[in-house]
Amino acid sequence: MVHVITVASGKGGTGKTTVTINLGTVLASYGKKTFIMDADIGMANIGLMIGLENVPVTLHEVLAGTAGINEAIYDGPGGVKVIPSGISLQGFQQANPERLKDVLKDLVDRCDFLLIDAPAGISRDGVIPLSVADGVILVVNPELSSIVDALKTKILTEVVGGKVIGVIVNRIVAEHAEHLAEKMEKALGVGVIGVIPEDPLVKKAAAFKVPVVTKFPLSDSSKAIKRIAAKIAGKTVEETEVAEKDKFIDKFAKALFRGRK
Repeated sequence: MVHVITVASGKGGTGKTTVTINLGTVLASYGKKTFIMDADIGMANIGLMIGLENVPVTLHEVLAGTAGINEAIYDGPGGVKVIPSGISLQGFQQANPERLKDVLKDLVDRCDFLLIDAPAGISRDGVIPLSVADGVILVVNPELSSIVDALKTKILTEVVGGKVIGVIVNRIVAEHAEHLAEKMEKALGVGVIGVIPEDPLVKKAAAFKVPVVTKFPLSDSSKAIKRIAAKIAGKTVEETEVAEKDKFIDKFAKALFRGRK
């Protein structure tokens, strides 16, 4: 059964897209057929962040009716499938957001998880991703303005028939994590499913156009993202750690025996 999850935020700059890419990469590493779709057709970033900014077909062309969804699916890091939006203004003007519902119908039978990166804020383009998902996850920073804007997005989600299933607090100072998580739950009326610490390695990984969970898998942010992904996938952290060790041993063994040939 496919899980369609929209990742949203009340304002830009929360790290929503980075969280989406990294969660998708980890879910794919668990053996889950995972797709990431950049539904921010006006300010698309996913392609830029993982080196898919110059692909010939994007979600723009699909929503404009000039291409099929199969043409806009690309291989991403860790085996995740990526559907980027374009970066051209003309492509944005020609795209019809209403076609997104038909695109989703074509995708739901192909994957275990479909993560939709929604536009930040409250906009016409952002309403559809909020309404069509099985659940919405809000990415919030530990700032009053981010919390207030996230609350507006939660209310809008409920108005259009969607449901917020959890909050991810991103870029948090570790010693404040527990206190801030409690404040977030009280303010937003929904549980915090994970906190991701402020981590300079996230920017370093971005400079290489690689997810931090791939470039720096032992970083604090990567560990936090893996814990969140485990919750979403219905796995325990111990199960995922064992799977990662098995993969490492398998790769090491292959490299060792290859060297003996």
